[in-house]
Amino acid sequence: MFPASMKLVSIVVLLILISCQDKSKKSNNTIYFNIGGEPTTLSPLSSTDGYSTSVHAYVFEALLDRDPETYEWKQAMATEWKVSEDKRTFEFKIREGVKWHDGVEFTAEDVKYSYDVIFTDDYKAVQARSYFEAIKEVQIVDKFRVKFILKDDYFGNFEVCAGMTLLPKHFYTNPENKKEFGKKLVGTGPYMFTKYDKGQKIILVKNPNWWGNTDESQKGQNTIPKVVLRFSSEENVTLELLKKGDIDFMGLQADGFMKKTVGKIWDEKIIKVKTENKTPKGYNFIGFNFKNPVLKDLQVRKALSMLFNRPLMQDKFEYNLSDPATGPIYIQSDYANHDVKAVPYDPQAALKILKDSGWIDSDKNGILDKIIGGKKIDLSFTILEPTEMMMKYLTVFKEDASKAGVEINIKNVEWNSFVKLIEERNFDAVRLAWGGGTVDLDLKQIWHTSSISGAGSNFISYSNKEVDRLIDQYRKIYEKKDRIPLLQKAHAIIASEYPYIFFFNKSSTLYATTKRVVKPKDTFQYSLGQQYWSLK
Repeated sequence: MFPASMKLVSIVVLLILISCQDKSKKSNNTIYFNIGGEPTTLSPLSSTDGYSTSVHAYVFEALLDRDPETYEWKQAMATEWKVSEDKRTFEFKIREGVKWHDGVEFTAEDVKYSYDVIFTDDYKAVQARSYFEAIKEVQIVDKFRVKFILKDDYFGNFEVCAGMTLLPKHFYTNPENKKEFGKKLVGTGPYMFTKYDKGQKIILVKNPNWWGNTDESQKGQNTIPKVVLRFSSEENVTLELLKKGDIDFMGLQADGFMKKTVGKIWDEKIIKVKTENKTPKGYNFIGFNFKNPVLKDLQVRKALSMLFNRPLMQDKFEYNLSDPATGPIYIQSDYANHDVKAVPYDPQAALKILKDSGWIDSDKNGILDKIIGGKKIDLSFTILEPTEMMMKYLTVFKEDASKAGVEINIKNVEWNSFVKLIEERNFDAVRLAWGGGTVDLDLKQIWHTSSISGAGSNFISYSNKEVDRLIDQYRKIYEKKDRIPLLQKAHAIIASEYPYIFFFNKSSTLYATTKRVVKPKDTFQYSLGQQYWSLK
């Protein structure tokens, strides 16, 4: 996470990272991953970033799991399940004989606690509560059986209950462990948390007592004895780690895939992969703070969107391996509104919109201004950026906007500080990215008015009563075909208000692995299937 002007610092950091790597020869008992950045906290009670989630996936489990090829539900911590006819009660039979990593028995008490804690002050999970709000309670039937009682219809209720992260009640309710919440993890999963080197890596080792070790349904999964997770967020640094064998896998951006993965070593030691699957596709975006007196103006946001040169970026940075995003639903989704098109790059039209809205360069300083609330306000704002990788997109945007009389400042911010500023709503605009979510899409977490408060994911404070109504309506509909038109309407409305500048939807999945990695296939239909990887 370095500004472009700090190239020397980047080189120093690269040398430090390389010198700090394990000196021993890589063996076939350890795989090295890069998760993209260091978690703000390890605690599942308060973590909000994807880096933490990447760690949790090895340690924690849910009642059920998804088959990566068919997307059908399959056993995990529950061995049996049934759904009542009115879809208001889900009953799960819990797998017996499972132990938490510290040796304590897993029971129905843990399942109930995992739900209850979401709505306590200890769990800062505002972004998750919208998914669980249709649940009335979790009832313990007996030691190994639980019931989820629903109070409202929601098409995703079963997914939420079956996929809920299961937490150890005994650990998180013990006051003596409170200081350990952000530094220690206790789960039931295939890997146990063993070491955290701040700024360097997290080490996980195979759980010898994992139920899946002897279960036929998990055959061929999670067989590698040790997993090391590193925290490199800068692509060039990560590529060097990959080439030196200090990591075995990295996701690639289009320009990295096309321009930086050539040479002898890419033939001898590393394999790069371009593949396609059905995983939901996310998007990068610039989000505008609706509390900002300038950016709350729809015409300003529209003009700024028209100053974003997607055609150039698609050609120069994306190498036509992506599609211009049209709004909050990725274009490959069944829910996408294909009548909505990406905002065209049109500087002349953008300038006309601004002038028609009263923006002029009254003091001839090259920046448009306007009287707002009795004060002359320049059309100037700052975009917060947490990584070096996306700076080139913002630089192009800044230069094009400047020609139209808009001053854009780009501020590179360290990740933890970036998250804090978002939670405090202390920003003009931010460049960030959302993952694609689940296959059965729900917009509430990001776009509903109720998701503004607290540390909710609607941090730009977007609010539209019709969008709220559509979200509330489709959430109660179980049939996918009946939800589609409602989501398509919401897609069109949100896009027409330009709350984000939407970048691109990836049309392919790009990554690289060392030749030590053995894969059954490049990708499954709904995930890469890394749990099936092994080492030569």
